[in-house]
Amino acid sequence: MRKYQDWMTVLSNRQIAKDVYEMKLEGEGAGKISAPGQFVNIKIASLESQPYLRRPMSVCEYDDHHLTIIYKVVGKGTQLLTEKKPGDQLDMLLGLGNGFPLPDIKEALLVGGGVGVPPLYELGKQLKARGVKITSVLGFNSQCDVFYETQFKALGEVYVATMDGSYQDQGTAVDVIRKRGLSYDRYFACGPEKMLDALVLFDDKNGYLSFEARMGCGFGACMGCSCKVKTKPYKRICVEGPVLEASEVIVHE
Repeated sequence: MRKYQDWMTVLSNRQIAKDVYEMKLEGEGAGKISAPGQFVNIKIASLESQPYLRRPMSVCEYDDHHLTIIYKVVGKGTQLLTEKKPGDQLDMLLGLGNGFPLPDIKEALLVGGGVGVPPLYELGKQLKARGVKITSVLGFNSQCDVFYETQFKALGEVYVATMDGSYQDQGTAVDVIRKRGLSYDRYFACGPEKMLDALVLFDDKNGYLSFEARMGCGFGACMGCSCKVKTKPYKRICVEGPVLEASEVIVHE
């Protein structure tokens, strides 16, 4: 575990949307992240207190000494994270999982849903640096949930979908792709399972999808995040994932 483990220092921790927070951290452990789409596993509290299990978080942005995570408060663990102040240190496992590839393409479509949006930002930055045209579709439930629209606009054209129609296009991310007739060589997606299933049904050949799963360890030992795929009986989301090719994804009925 030492290979992945390190301490990171909190630089800032601020609310950016309803129940959504952006945390910036500093430390040499950031250098263990080698690809957009990899994740970190954070130890929230001590062994003597709850919660015991680490919390997996996608990485929004990183360099050799800094990283940014964006998280939503959904329970006790993430609520405790909101209480972290600048100068606090977090015990983290870093550089986990199989990230997004950087294929030789001309046009990329980034499709994010809710807290699935963050890992696509670093991906978009790296693809744009390679000369790829970036189009982004960001899906949220309502206007109060929208975040990072401005940051994605710095990468290229952005469309925002809200389920209640309170901001820009009403409907799902896939609805926007169809309505706008968006073009791409490859799409890259992260978000709720229903959104990912809809994307696979829409195009099961030209995409890469990042999945969420409950994890016990985060590095493949417990097998708790295994899922069925077309190419083999099972893949572990924390090791062979979280990014899978659309062609191997089994859609949930």
